[in-house]
Amino acid sequence: MKRKRQKRALGRPRAFDADKVLDRALEVFWRKGYEGTAMSDLTKAMRINRPSIYAAFGNKEELFRKVLDRYVEGPASYVREALKASTARQAVERVLLAAADVPTNGEGPRGCLLVQGALSCGDAAESVRRELNSRRADGEAELRKRLRRAKAEGDLPRSADPAELARYVVTVAHGMSVEAAGGASQRELLQVVKTAMRAWPK
Repeated sequence: MKRKRQKRALGRPRAFDADKVLDRALEVFWRKGYEGTAMSDLTKAMRINRPSIYAAFGNKEELFRKVLDRYVEGPASYVREALKASTARQAVERVLLAAADVPTNGEGPRGCLLVQGALSCGDAAESVRRELNSRRADGEAELRKRLRRAKAEGDLPRSADPAELARYVVTVAHGMSVEAAGGASQRELLQVVKTAMRAWPK
């Protein structure tokens, strides 16, 4: 009797793969943005009902934050990998090349979730906008840190300002994301990368 009671207390195991379900939610949020995504969109894409979503992932905002973690560790992980390059120039070029490739290679929706997700956030989603702003700022801070190290190592000229350079790079990358979402081709974005790299300090 005791064993039977314990089994009931544990409840039934989930009838779905949480990672796969999160990936489906990621695609919806990536395509539609936070406020453009309705719970009905999520239940349809995730193939589970609302009670199951709430039980496993929390409300819509909590689910979105989990999706952001997955995005940063998945499609957007190219930033972290690019910063491992041996020179600052190589690191920045790899960031921009990936920023041109990821939103146009057909493997996911166009644009960047961290950019697109915040474009249409109204007052009701202010906390989501702050979260997205914070995550983008984290990325810029990592790049700034890498460029400061490059300057200390003599990999950047003394006249270069790591903070200004980091802001320039993320502005170009985010701008390419918006252009990609608007239909710009990979070829067009790669031309932007070439133009941007001509401004690299010498």
